[in-house]
Amino acid sequence: MSKAKAAQKKTEAPKAPGTKTETPPRMLTLYRDTIAPQLTKEFDYDNAMEVPRIAKVVVNIGIGEAKDNDKALDAAVGDVVTITGQKPALIKARKSVAAFKLRAGQTVGIKTTLRGRRMWFFLDKLLNVALPRIRDFRGVNPEGFDGRGNYSLGLREQVIFPEIDYDKIDKLRGLEVSIVTTARTDDEARSLLTRLGMPFKKR
Repeated sequence: MSKAKAAQKKTEAPKAPGTKTETPPRMLTLYRDTIAPQLTKEFDYDNAMEVPRIAKVVVNIGIGEAKDNDKALDAAVGDVVTITGQKPALIKARKSVAAFKLRAGQTVGIKTTLRGRRMWFFLDKLLNVALPRIRDFRGVNPEGFDGRGNYSLGLREQVIFPEIDYDKIDKLRGLEVSIVTTARTDDEARSLLTRLGMPFKKR
């Protein structure tokens, strides 16, 4: 290697998390090598394309106070960026509601949609790090499915994620995580999420 190339290599910025040059996410490898064959056997799929998979994960926060407090919006955006590694989109009110002093176009929430490697890294962190940190945790609601194989989970505090510094947040803020799958039924989606490590409460 020439001195010029060696110098250029040293000055190159480090690869950002989630780039394709890294090894596949641990949970994605688990799905491909273990969970997909298990699901194929359990539900007797004829085609590999029938096997349910995670399509995307949506993280959103409602911020009613954002209409009166710009700092609340900035703080919530900062929390989502810290947790997911991706900047959220703003959700604006479609209609004016006089009873809530809400005008059309005002920001009422934020959401970010995770796909690919970022999605798998987030799911791994959620299931294996964040949920076990909830005080007196006994499992998640098994009835959170929508009838079409998608699951929604509400979290009361953002501080369960290890990246969030409790001393630096403006307030405890809840968030909702929606896991969208390609499963045709809730039973298929429940089996997929259970094998990934989702700790459902026993009925």
